[in-house]
Amino acid sequence: MTRPTTLLVTLAVTAAAVLALETPQAAVADAERYWPQWRGPHATGVSDHATPPVEWSETKNIRWKVRIPGRGSASPVVWGDRVYLLTAVPTDGGDEHAPRGGVAPRVPHRYVVLALNRADGTVAWQRVAREETPHEASHNQFGTWASSSAVTDGTHLVAYFESRGLYVYDMAGTLVWEKDLGDRRMRNEFGEGTSPALHGNTLVIQWDHQGQSFIVALDKRNGRELWRVERDEIDGWATPLIVAHGGQVQVVTNGMNKVRGYNLATGALLWEGPGTTMNPIPSPVHADGMVFLTSGFRGNNLKAIRLAEARGDLTTTRAIAWTLDRDTPYVPSPLLYRGVLYILKSNNGLLSAFDARTGTPHYQTQRLEGAPNVFASPVAADGRVYIPSQDGTTMVLRHGTTFEALATNALDDRFDASMALVDDTIYLRGYRHLYAIAEER
Repeated sequence: MTRPTTLLVTLAVTAAAVLALETPQAAVADAERYWPQWRGPHATGVSDHATPPVEWSETKNIRWKVRIPGRGSASPVVWGDRVYLLTAVPTDGGDEHAPRGGVAPRVPHRYVVLALNRADGTVAWQRVAREETPHEASHNQFGTWASSSAVTDGTHLVAYFESRGLYVYDMAGTLVWEKDLGDRRMRNEFGEGTSPALHGNTLVIQWDHQGQSFIVALDKRNGRELWRVERDEIDGWATPLIVAHGGQVQVVTNGMNKVRGYNLATGALLWEGPGTTMNPIPSPVHADGMVFLTSGFRGNNLKAIRLAEARGDLTTTRAIAWTLDRDTPYVPSPLLYRGVLYILKSNNGLLSAFDARTGTPHYQTQRLEGAPNVFASPVAADGRVYIPSQDGTTMVLRHGTTFEALATNALDDRFDASMALVDDTIYLRGYRHLYAIAEER
């Protein structure tokens, strides 16, 4: 049995910060290797260990492809020999993929947790967390009732269906506890889509909506509420970011009115600064003592914040290192890879790359010819950047300060969910299928 060891907190949070500061060394190594949460082991969209392929098609480098019932834009998460995925399945036999008009119809759904074998895509276990009719509709074209990604630390799997409840399982699929946080009321019934963040035994959920918004911390082991702080915010879809810095762990949140940092242990407000834009969707990313928050609906805003100087009101400090007021993303989160910050313009295939420390542009609004409409967040591994599109294509770029396209790969599906990169394989969830993409053996 591996002895727990106390990890040193460094300026840049490591994948160990996704777990506890006292964590078995083997679990830390697993967290680095696998894809345990939305945006990967570092919450930056990056795997430091994966070696995914560059080229694929329906007839090339597809290890397996399985039909996923229902619909969801939850991204796959991976631990050990399993892929975990959330989906919402209509119980009336309707086609979730049929063209929609107005808002998506409110019909009863089964909210399903799937554990799939990485070897062949077969179902290892499946659980129906709840069966219920949503309390309000969802976005007519892009919304789903399973838009939040799961999170795991190798001992617990957290399945979050937002207004339909929070469910925590052990890795064999046994329900450990569940909790109902109420109903979110979203402007224009746009739907939900915020994922939980996990650090050690603390689970954090950001609940911004038309009612009283809040952020809450729960004990992962039993669902006990540790603290709750009200927020002066309306609708938001960004996932909170947990960062270890300077001997303290904090929760960084995006917001229309304010960007904020909270003490993970107590919920105390550590700092706040001017917000981004309305409908903040992109999740923050971090590295080398800096966090990056951005949004792009009815405006454009990006802030790069030095955590070492972030305290109190940021408008009176030098904590904001640089800003951007054009060509920022609406839905896709930024990618932070080896000192380069990649962002897309709105939901368009227009990519910019900046020096993360200084904000100096390497290139701006470079058109991705094969990916005109992008809702998924870009990911990176092995010196390459991967950008899936709604049109079924994925652009693969060489990482660096100049734009270089390596491949344009087309599949017979559409993609809103983001990739998971583990070992030699890409796990990509489409509207209808989950793909495992790897070099042919």
